[in-house]
Amino acid sequence: MNVLYGRRRRLEKFLVLELVARVPYQTWEHAAYLSITRHARDTLRARAIYRRVQRARDQQDNEQWHLFIIEDMLDHRGQEVGRFRYRFLPQVIAFFYYQVSWLMFVVRPEWSYALNADFEDHAEHEYMAFVDEHPELEGVACSCSVADVYGCHERFADVLRQIALDERAHKDESIEDLSVLAAERAEWAARKRRGR
Repeated sequence: MNVLYGRRRRLEKFLVLELVARVPYQTWEHAAYLSITRHARDTLRARAIYRRVQRARDQQDNEQWHLFIIEDMLDHRGQEVGRFRYRFLPQVIAFFYYQVSWLMFVVRPEWSYALNADFEDHAEHEYMAFVDEHPELEGVACSCSVADVYGCHERFADVLRQIALDERAHKDESIEDLSVLAAERAEWAARKRRGR
């Protein structure tokens, strides 16, 4: 990100971040559906996998709201973004990130969850640092088009803090999923040994 978009924190860079942030959740949903099909006869296992699908879908939707909010903030400021750099190139990045996430998830799901936890941790800190660097946002009223769905706050600074907290929650959920996966594997291995 820093090579392509610079070190400075800017809303345009967050736009790219949010476009890419949805990718692991899309990957997990797709891979989980394949796994559900493979384990359809083992309904306990298939349902456990489906619960992860639902959670990934919720996280993906939350990242989509973040994207809408950043778009609204850029529009509110009258900032135009270049089509190639901020529309096309992020899709290329997302495409390759999808492949990496999918491969990691198929080979060792823990790797994909750990990578996402690192990504979300970085995003949380970047948002908080951005708010600290821009105290003028404390006085800017929020005019988000998704206010009724996302539950936007009155000030843009508070909205960005909420996004940072969402990113922390995503990180924590990825870490939790690491523990859940380990417990499920142990349970499934025990069931297999017992011949169930």
